[in-house]
Amino acid sequence: MDKNVVISTRIRLARNLKDYPFPCKLSEKGREEVNDKVRDALINGNSAIAKDFQYIDFENLTETMKVSLVEKHLVSPEFISNTSGRALLLLNDGTVGIMLNEEDHIRLQVIEKGFCLDKAYDLADKIDTLLDERLNFAFDSKLGYLTQCPTNLGTGMRASVMLHLPALKKSGAMKMLTTNLGKLGLTIRGAYGEGSSSQGAVYQLSNQVSLGISEKSAIENLKNISEQIVAQEIKQRETLLKSIETKDTIMRSLGILKTAYIMTHREAVDLLSNVRFGICAGLIDNINIEDINDLMTEIQPATLMTIIGEALSPKDRDIKRAEYLRNKLN
Repeated sequence: MDKNVVISTRIRLARNLKDYPFPCKLSEKGREEVNDKVRDALINGNSAIAKDFQYIDFENLTETMKVSLVEKHLVSPEFISNTSGRALLLLNDGTVGIMLNEEDHIRLQVIEKGFCLDKAYDLADKIDTLLDERLNFAFDSKLGYLTQCPTNLGTGMRASVMLHLPALKKSGAMKMLTTNLGKLGLTIRGAYGEGSSSQGAVYQLSNQVSLGISEKSAIENLKNISEQIVAQEIKQRETLLKSIETKDTIMRSLGILKTAYIMTHREAVDLLSNVRFGICAGLIDNINIEDINDLMTEIQPATLMTIIGEALSPKDRDIKRAEYLRNKLN
């Protein structure tokens, strides 16, 4: 799969412990028990990577730290809206995270760079099996894994790919694409999932159906549709690049990023999206595409303040963001 279009892959599994109510009905003591049981099952389980997990109690984090974890896609926005009794088990390199007591007792996710659905699922499945050996998951022979939201019944799996689609967005094809994908059991949204808008032409494509379909079938369907979207994006990019205006926009974007002294988050993301397009098109050859991917995360408000190590007003943040980008790109 073309890394120029696919930024990352994610597999998420929802699980609940049989002997406890769903988190929305769980007492504070019950949440603590679930946290302890899952942590013990992982850390003391038969896994070579268990020692590389850290347990993060959200009661001890600042608001900026919490929002930064959302910006990095390590937790959901809903997860930090009320952190009482919630915790995160996070692999040191950030590729594996287990949210405890979000909508379900366990939200296990694996994130890999590029298009790696099989690799991500294999790792998620191994950790799921490890936990299942020590925990009693809520499971029904007809319905599959039981979850608080009925849309997650069955496999409890959401597979997704993060796509950079500047050409399809510019051509106005996204609205029709969104409609057609719904008929195929898939959905495409902004980078932060349901209810979020696209920034920098980055979209999240994921499966909608988890009941009555196997994990393998869901992944194969997502693979096939992803390949078709990538092909459409590449074809549309070739058309756009015939225009000198497109090339001018790309190079002006790089110039602004290298020289500006004030930069809002929205402007920065749009300019970085143009530069990423330019790298893929071969117009810019001295910047790595992975560095642009990292910058798209690092220049977000809370993450930027976490990196710098101080709280900033919106204006001061825009000034620091511009400085950060100048230093990284020059």
